[in-house]
Amino acid sequence: MAIKQPEPWLRGAIPGIPTLLQPVAHALVHSQENLTQVVPQLSQTQLWRSVGGTASVGFHLLHLSGSTDRLFTYARGEELSDQQRDQLAAEQGGATPQPSAQELLDNWSSTVEESLARLRGTPVSDLLEVRYVGRARLESTVLGLLFHAAEHASRHTGQIVTTARIVIGEPSQ
Repeated sequence: MAIKQPEPWLRGAIPGIPTLLQPVAHALVHSQENLTQVVPQLSQTQLWRSVGGTASVGFHLLHLSGSTDRLFTYARGEELSDQQRDQLAAEQGGATPQPSAQELLDNWSSTVEESLARLRGTPVSDLLEVRYVGRARLESTVLGLLFHAAEHASRHTGQIVTTARIVIGEPSQ
């Protein structure tokens, strides 16, 4: 029987990431670990099933990768690329074809790894710098965007875990 590890935030610092950004890194790693446990249990049908008018697990995973990438782009002071805008449109319009659970998990794992690398390269002196979000150029800060990426990932992870439990418990249709 495998020994269960403590949650990431109780395992100590993630190497190379500034102390003030450790909570962001821990939240992303915790999300990745939770989703790796739950999502592989779903069939393709369960992955994309909407329950009670809520979004499917597949949607949440697709959105999680895209939104995290966009938030980190804004934190760098950059505008979204055409590819990121296309990704956003695909999220809003429903992905076709629908990626598999493994494809979505691989994409989220890549996003987490890229995000951790970005955190390692984020100077603490930049955290209070103003950044602008979206075409409306709404004001935030580097820290605000990175914190939002962490809490957004945590929120969607909870939605994924809950929705997965519901669809796994439903009879096949």
